[in-house]
Amino acid sequence: MEHLSISDHQHGPPPGMMQQPPQHPGGPGPQGIMPPGLGRPPQPQQLPAQMFTTAAQLLDLTDKKLMISLRDGRKLIGILRSWDQFANLVLQSTKERIFVPPVLSEKEPTGLFADIDRGTFIVRGENVLLLGEIDLDKDDDAPPGYSLAELKVVEDLARKRKREEKAREKKKTRMLGKEGFEGENLGEMPLL
Repeated sequence: MEHLSISDHQHGPPPGMMQQPPQHPGGPGPQGIMPPGLGRPPQPQQLPAQMFTTAAQLLDLTDKKLMISLRDGRKLIGILRSWDQFANLVLQSTKERIFVPPVLSEKEPTGLFADIDRGTFIVRGENVLLLGEIDLDKDDDAPPGYSLAELKVVEDLARKRKREEKAREKKKTRMLGKEGFEGENLGEMPLL
């Protein structure tokens, strides 16, 4: 191994390194060759790689009112205040909106909804199914086909519909299991 000191470099370039000829600003070098970059148009600036990640797309939505649909079916409405590289979200003035879809057998089907104040809410990024900005001009209007109802009524109706749907799904899975079809969670569910 060589031991070099500052004084070794005063007499020339380090071993294995070639000395570059001096560049002449604005003109060709000593052999009539244009220095690199002077004869070509400037290259377009490259955007940093982090601008193309999913989390970076949230930059435009910061401090705006959003509706977020979670994997467990809940709907949240709040103002996006902060986020990180994993798309974990911090929502302020958050409301959880509960929807009960209309019954299709009625003559004029109208669904119901109610809001629950949740305050500041932290959402893990992997639980976000869908999110979108809310039009502030239409924010106070009820969603089309739905009307505002008391929270207790909406919660009770939502629980009842969920139980009915679960019973229908279990019955369907049991029938398909008898025919030889195996669903995604069939191995975990007793078929009695």
